[in-house]
Amino acid sequence: MITAAALGAMPYLVLGALLFSAGTFGLLTRRNPLVMFMCLELMLNAVNLSFVALARELGDLRGQVAVFFVMVVAAAEVVVGLGIIVSIFRRRPGATADDLSLLKG
Repeated sequence: MITAAALGAMPYLVLGALLFSAGTFGLLTRRNPLVMFMCLELMLNAVNLSFVALARELGDLRGQVAVFFVMVVAAAEVVVGLGIIVSIFRRRPGATADDLSLLKG
């Protein structure tokens, strides 16, 4: 029976690359700000998965410390990003990412 320790970090890195690619594709093709925001969060979580997998493989805590800081930045992004998205949708309910100019003045 093959254990996770025998496989190493490769399955996690492949999964992280697939998740990051899906997030990138969604970010580039979708125009809805909420969907774009979720794709960006998916990309950040894919990077976190890669950091943790490599940190475990190398026996080093620096990858997990980096994940902590990425999560802090992502939390701040959620606060600011959702505030901007809510203000866009209050002015125009069917808004797209192209409607960011509505926030001027």
